[in-house]
Amino acid sequence: MAQEKKIKAGIVGGAGYTGGEMIRILLNHPDVTVSFVHSRSNAGNPLYAVHADLLGETDLLFTGELSNDVDVVFLCLGHGESVKFMESADLAAHIKVIDLSQDFRLGEMVKGRTFVYGLPEMQRDVIRTAQNVANPGCFATAIQLGLLPLAANGLLTDVHTTGITGSTGAGQKLQSTSHFTWRANNISTYKVLDHQHLREIRRSLQQLQPGFSGEVNFVPVRGDYPRGIWITSYLKSDLSLADAVKLYKDYYDGHPFTHVSEKQIDLKQVVNTNKCIIQLEKIGDKLVIHSIEDNLLKGASGQAVQNMNLMCGLDETAGLKLKSIVF
Repeated sequence: MAQEKKIKAGIVGGAGYTGGEMIRILLNHPDVTVSFVHSRSNAGNPLYAVHADLLGETDLLFTGELSNDVDVVFLCLGHGESVKFMESADLAAHIKVIDLSQDFRLGEMVKGRTFVYGLPEMQRDVIRTAQNVANPGCFATAIQLGLLPLAANGLLTDVHTTGITGSTGAGQKLQSTSHFTWRANNISTYKVLDHQHLREIRRSLQQLQPGFSGEVNFVPVRGDYPRGIWITSYLKSDLSLADAVKLYKDYYDGHPFTHVSEKQIDLKQVVNTNKCIIQLEKIGDKLVIHSIEDNLLKGASGQAVQNMNLMCGLDETAGLKLKSIVF
């Protein structure tokens, strides 16, 4: 049911990939009005001048000014930029802030604001009462959703995980590793065993399984496609496949966006959705966990709107009933 009074939302950093997806979702959200989209470099230009998919959807213009006449602000800024914005901006105390960068994921504070880690499948009730939320990283979301049921039951051991991400994960600014002529028909690893998302992953796993001191060995891979993340993790486990499937289904019962499949999965099932889909395999003494998501939606803007829904007392799925494009 739609709110009698719609929530007013502002978007800061609206010219990038996550900003564009945020605009797309919120324009179609039944309970939200987009009050402003901030971008200093594009101020005065129509949104569709940057996001061509919005032509015919809205006549809103980018603005270089901020307004306190909003209920929630989404920070779709680069890493290190959100904390600078919060230090310099004069945001009214009543405004809820949802940050998509990594600046506040480890409990950092700014101007007296403390941030709750925004992974709904781990702490939905805490998010409901939060004033400020730090949205998880894209890799971190998919990896954690593949491991949370084990951690919650004290069953984590050393984890080995490989993650493949689309080129949009690198952001809109052109880089040598995101240029079409380099990325097409190519594959490469980066930040092997030292990715920045490992810090938030370990923090969450130890929150659920305080005695966990094992390793999370993560190899990130650049994929030859625009969007989506494929994670394959494995660890030693005494669970049978049937018991593992039950454990996962029980953990995610009532969580509308994370689903356990007993059939083989593929990335197209989640692209353009806020879903994470998990498939399990048991091979010898190893439990293999495949977890997939759209890095721009469940890994970023979609999850941020999911968090807003929880913070504002809305249906958790509002504005997020998106269909994948499988053909």
